[in-house]
Order: sequence, then C-alpha cells, then structure tokens
Amino acid sequence: MSDALLAAYDAVLFDLDGTVYHGSRVIPGAPETVRAAREHGTPVRFVTNNASKAPAEVVDHLTGLGMPAEADEVHTSAQAGVQLLKERLEPGAEVLVVGTESLAAEVAGAGLKPVREKGDDVRAVVQGHSPDNTWAALAEACLAIRAGALWVACNVDATLPSERGLLPGNGSMVAALRTATDVEPLVAGKPEPLLFETAARSAGAERPLVVGDRLDTDIAGAVAAGIDSLVVLTGVATPKQLIEAVPAERATYLAEDLTALTTAAEDLKIGPRPGWSVTVRDGVLTADGDGNDLDLLRALCHAAWESGVTKVGEDAKARLGLG
Repeated sequence: MSDALLAAYDAVLFDLDGTVYHGSRVIPGAPETVRAAREHGTPVRFVTNNASKAPAEVVDHLTGLGMPAEADEVHTSAQAGVQLLKERLEPGAEVLVVGTESLAAEVAGAGLKPVREKGDDVRAVVQGHSPDNTWAALAEACLAIRAGALWVACNVDATLPSERGLLPGNGSMVAALRTATDVEPLVAGKPEPLLFETAARSAGAERPLVVGDRLDTDIAGAVAAGIDSLVVLTGVATPKQLIEAVPAERATYLAEDLTALTTAAEDLKIGPRPGWSVTVRDGVLTADGDGNDLDLLRALCHAAWESGVTKVGEDAKARLGLG
C-alpha cells in the first residue's frame, strides 16, 4: 500500500455522480475503495455538483450503497451557492429558489428568505438541479433576473449521469435562462475551485487528490484549485475527450475506475508508458508497441498534449474504440 496512489496524498476528494455511483446503482469497487482509504488513515470528502440533496440526504444515499459517511464529509454546490449569496446579500434578503426544498432550506439556514415567485423584494435567484423544475419556475426566475436580481447557478453541468444514461443537468436549465435573459450567472460549483478548496480545508489537507469523471467540472476544478487529479472512465469522460483536452482540463492520472486508488501511483500517470511509443507522423499520432489499452491512452494523451496534434492513427483508434 505504501506505493499506492492514495498513499501519496493526505485526503481524497471524491466526485459522486459517475464516479462513486450512477443514481441508485453503486459503481463496482467503490465501497471497498472508500473503506481502504479510511483504513489507511486518509480522510475522504464527497464533493458533488448536484444541488438537489442536502448533506444528510447524501449521507443516507452513500450509506445505503455500503459507504458510511458523515454530513461534514459532504460538500455540495448548494452549500457553495448559498455561501456566495450570503457574502453578497444583507441578512433576511429574499432569494428566489429554482430547485429542491433542500436548496431552499440551505438558503433559510444562511439567514436569507427563500421564495418561489418574483416580487419587488427579490434580491437574488439561486438555481440548482431538481427533477421537478418547471417552465413556471424558470419564468419566475427570468422575470427576477431581468429586473436586476443577482443570479447564482449552483453548477452548470449540462448532463447528469444516471443508471439509465445521461440526463439533462442543471446546466441545461441554466442555458435556457441565459438565452432568455442575456445574463451570465455566478457559478458556485465545479469548475470553480471553491468546493474543492473548502473540502480540502475541512480535511486539514495540504496535498489532496481529486477523483472525478468529468473534464469540464471535476478536472477543471482541480486544475483551478492547483490540485492533482485522477480521471475515471465510469461516467462522462471519453478517450476522445481526454486526448483533445485543453490545458485547463488535463488530469494527472487516468484509470478505468476509482479502484485504481490502491494501485501504484506510477502506473497511473498520464505520460510515456512502457510498451508503447507514440510519435507524430504527418500530423497523426502513431502508436507502436503492444501493451495495456489504458497505457496506450495515457501515452496518446501525453503526446497529444505535448504536440497539439489530436488526430489518432487508425490502429490505435480501433483499439480504443475512438470511431
């Protein structure tokens, strides 16, 4: 265990949707890996852009999936969104809530007044994911934003992983309001660094590791916070996206799933890999060798990021299912 990835860091900050579970279905190996981190003495934090559940509800969900947790280990974009509101509004200010009752409760807990309709006293709109968000709720928010209310989006995830596949996320609803108002919201959750910074601070960590499945939120948030990251292929990220990733969305390590935390760190690094040689020939990434498919992907990512060339040769493309 001394050379395992989790041993190289003083806290692990787990994304949830697509990393630890898909809706009501746990990702195989997740409970055992979280338990291994705890047994090693490494603090864990659960950092989610999903603003639909209060920390206590997230704890119940995790516990039901075989991963006991405490509420102070959970950091949500709803908490981050309300923190932004509290910093910018006077106590008791009215906030129009587009989202769940748990988001409204976070607003009330911060000393602000949650409402559901636009009125003359509404000072801000906070928007988080809820499967029950409606056109009517968006219409109230649209009126308030157009009247000058501060707009805070808990997150801008375009999609939400589920056991049935990718579903519309809060970002899709944010996009509708952005189109209707010509206003850009303040974004509280990932890829802004606040959630990761708060989670690391709560764990007393100076060298945390982020584990996530989305480049545009989990990995970008880690990069923004100056934190190393492991990207897993159990959620949104695809090999093609990894190869084409911009600098702000490039992970430190790559693995099939979060069970790799107990694997040697050196084996997971994105970079040149044993058994593979990747060169640029006529504007194409050409791979020679014979080894692990994930090592091939790690080597291709490194070569693409170094050279700026993202077109992959046919043999490697077929091997990785790049289409």
